[in-house]
Amino acid sequence: MEAYLDNSATTRVFPEVVELMVKTMSEDYGNPSSMHTKGVEAEQYIKEATKTFAQILKVQEKEIYYTSGGTESDNWALIGTALANRRTGNHIVVTAMEHPAVGAVADFLEKQGFAVTRLSVDEKGRIDPEKMKEAVREDTIVVSMMYVNNEIGAVQDIAALSRIIKEKNPHTYVHVDAIQAFGKYHIYPKRMGIDMLSVSSHKLHGPKGVGLLYIDEKVKIVPIIYGGGQQKGMRSGTDNVPGIAGFALAANLTYTDLDSKVERMYQLKQKLVDGLLALGDVHIHGMAVREGAPHIVSAAFVGVRSEVLLHTLEDRGIYVSAGSACSTHKRNASPTMQAIQAPRQLTESTVRFSLAETTTEEEIDYCLTVLGEVLPMLRRYTRR
Repeated sequence: MEAYLDNSATTRVFPEVVELMVKTMSEDYGNPSSMHTKGVEAEQYIKEATKTFAQILKVQEKEIYYTSGGTESDNWALIGTALANRRTGNHIVVTAMEHPAVGAVADFLEKQGFAVTRLSVDEKGRIDPEKMKEAVREDTIVVSMMYVNNEIGAVQDIAALSRIIKEKNPHTYVHVDAIQAFGKYHIYPKRMGIDMLSVSSHKLHGPKGVGLLYIDEKVKIVPIIYGGGQQKGMRSGTDNVPGIAGFALAANLTYTDLDSKVERMYQLKQKLVDGLLALGDVHIHGMAVREGAPHIVSAAFVGVRSEVLLHTLEDRGIYVSAGSACSTHKRNASPTMQAIQAPRQLTESTVRFSLAETTTEEEIDYCLTVLGEVLPMLRRYTRR
């Protein structure tokens, strides 16, 4: 049997999405910037996609911009606003446990002369509202925070934090990395005080290599990619018609009956957590099951190194991540593990399980059964 439990790294593309993308590549393959019929046909896919996202997010169509994925969206939101507003501000706030797509950008901007505040979080990954209030200054250009942490599934109260930010400085922009949240929560930027929102397609059964950045029309931002002037001159480059069309269809399918899908994920998550704790010497990072995201479980198996357990499970057809897909090949503790001050003993033995609407109860049962079989053996050979 195979159990794919690494959906936060990427998801299997919906068959309907594959079918649509094949059509845009084999039949309606025109360049949407071309003025002939083939170009107009291709452009229609983008228009329909934009309408879909605007309806899901309850925003204006002109506020949707397509990118190559979450990393580009995060980069653009921070670099674009920092450069556009440098005369009036020089300060940026991020959290200590951001994805590298934000964390590394903050490092880059700091080298360019911007002041950066990195907010600490508690052991569950939560931002302290008071610390947020203290961090925002008169010269703060943008605050960037993750809706759902990609490693431990910690969820922030974005609306409440946005209110705090805007009360302290109405001119500060709020950027939200919603890459792990979109498709799991109803997100309405206008109501929640979000000025920019990053989303990625392949986290919700769409293709890789495509994402979007919602930018409120009032945001002062400059492009970071220049060229032929596509997307109103804000993001140049030939539009990725297959990717955008597939992304929109995946989002539409995901948001159809979303609440029942999320409830089912929570039930599977509870089953997984209960089963893991029953194995003994297992620590679950982050929030309680229903407080955290519905699809992420970060568990430390005391006495077993992450990589050893990962490959042991892989040999039996079970796929998980050691921490997160972005930090799997790095020896140092991830920013998230450092931010929640996880002891080294737990950091070195942490595995992330991540679910999707396609995850089955049989996959959870199989994973728990295999863990029950292999853990005693692996712990027997733990280095002393």
